[in-house]
Amino acid sequence: MEIPVIKMDELYGEKRSETLTLLHDACAQWGFFWVENHGINDDIMDKIKELVNKHYEENMEKNFYSSEIAKNLGPDKVASNVDWECSFMYHHQPKSNIHDIPELLRTTVPEYAEEVVKLAEQLAEVMSENLGLDKDYLKKAFCKPSVGIKVAKYPRCSHPEVVMGLRGHTDAGGIILLFQDDLVPGLEFMKDGRRISIPPTQGNRIFVNLGDQIEVISNGIYKSICHQVLPNQNGSRLSIATFYNPGADAIIFPAPKLTYPSQYRFQDYLNFYSTTKFTDKVSRFQNTKIVFK
Repeated sequence: MEIPVIKMDELYGEKRSETLTLLHDACAQWGFFWVENHGINDDIMDKIKELVNKHYEENMEKNFYSSEIAKNLGPDKVASNVDWECSFMYHHQPKSNIHDIPELLRTTVPEYAEEVVKLAEQLAEVMSENLGLDKDYLKKAFCKPSVGIKVAKYPRCSHPEVVMGLRGHTDAGGIILLFQDDLVPGLEFMKDGRRISIPPTQGNRIFVNLGDQIEVISNGIYKSICHQVLPNQNGSRLSIATFYNPGADAIIFPAPKLTYPSQYRFQDYLNFYSTTKFTDKVSRFQNTKIVFK
């Protein structure tokens, strides 16, 4: 089962139509996909990975293994309500908390965030287009989008069978763009009722998944999928997840154009249907909402 791969540069060439279809299918049938040729500077990606790993080795690792979570882990002690991770959160917009993150990363993380925001906005535009909406619909619906980056390491774990790296969940927000480890696996997503492993990143790919608000705004056409992280006995896993979310005051609702018509008399529908039976169903539903106002 091959995870869809979206090559962003092909959205602006001869393969645009084919790539739009591939993206639409990925959002509707998977809820997650890889992105290549995304335009994020390779040097910035390499640098943030290097600096996060350095900070982990010099600071976070020792603190984590000294924590109660780590000290209490054992073969006979199942930890059901904790996550085997250490992390910090950088808030990029609307209000930055740059002085709360490690000094080592205060230049590179905002630079990386700016690059990822551009990619998120590109995806929001083409996803809106694929849904038959104005291309700025999602960005406007997000009402001054909020952007944050969760920087995490999932430390090597001596007993991975008794603890989760990160318990199963869907993401609350909008579009999540993940730059993850290129060696250590652990991320799993649900697909057709079973978990599938997301392999380590190759060649600075970005892994994208959709949050709950995209499912709501798309009226369920696009999916927010449950996922989890497994700890690893052989190494620690890097995760740099950028959340392109609605602003805190955004009012979220399904795009009216995507909702079914409602509260009409069945006979009225049958009468309308008799004149539109051989037209496209989606168009018929849209026209029904106008006729039955």
